[in-house]
Amino acid sequence: MEIKTYLNEQRQLVEDRLAELMLEKSGDFSKHIESMRYSLFVGGKRIRPILCIAGAAAVDSREEVRTQALSVACALECIHTYSLIHDDLPAMDDDDLRRGKPTNHTIYGEAGAILAGDGLLTYAFDLLSSQATKGVDDSTRIRIINTIAKAAGPLGMVGGQSLDMLYEGKQVGYETLRAIHRSKTGALITASVLTGAMVAGGSAEQEAALRTYGNNIGLAFQIVDDLLDVEATTEELGKPAGSDAEADKVTYPSLFGVETTRTMAREAVKEALTALENFDAHADPLRALAHYIVDRKK
Repeated sequence: MEIKTYLNEQRQLVEDRLAELMLEKSGDFSKHIESMRYSLFVGGKRIRPILCIAGAAAVDSREEVRTQALSVACALECIHTYSLIHDDLPAMDDDDLRRGKPTNHTIYGEAGAILAGDGLLTYAFDLLSSQATKGVDDSTRIRIINTIAKAAGPLGMVGGQSLDMLYEGKQVGYETLRAIHRSKTGALITASVLTGAMVAGGSAEQEAALRTYGNNIGLAFQIVDDLLDVEATTEELGKPAGSDAEADKVTYPSLFGVETTRTMAREAVKEALTALENFDAHADPLRALAHYIVDRKK
């Protein structure tokens, strides 16, 4: 599989569906919706929604299943984008650049950015519980909503961010670092793959395997992010390079060094691929995505 071609094709599907689903700028809420749309459509790799689509295809590759998964995928992207808006705020990571463009608060102000993030988060659950996900039976839809809510909430992404802030500038060990990354980054990545499988009607065994896959590529993704913050440039990343060291955050390279960190990322990908052994060629996009995550340069 040519991963760049696959990513471009799936990214376009996500962009098209997001354009169909996202609120239009009009009426009393025009400025608020404009700020939501700005961050949602300013760019991005769309890795989480693509993982959702690929997770569904690994279980059931029919076109109607992919169509159903697309709406769930778009909700996941809304949640991811909200998290980036809030991460960039002066009270958090205080960044002025995201996806190569000015961050939301630098254009719409801090209050506008907070509300844009709030709007995207809650709109995601509007999408998940509405006609946007028609065709998914109600019991499955509830499981999907519950899975994403847990991944995004106080014991998932939000909790991970709180730990990240709590331990900034402090000496912590590997277990704490892993707990931060498992929740802050890994939880939503795992939920993306897993909810795709749920849309497709995956068995308990398939869901368990894809959860293991998601846990490991989520770990690899964050490890590589830590490496890129050390090795890549601001232009390559589309956000400030070296920000982890500047904020005195504990990272994998700061604990283990660059080469050991790179080995850890590859080991996590190896574990992810092992989890897919009982899947056929329809899981090849997931396999290719695992390699892409560890080899990416931005």
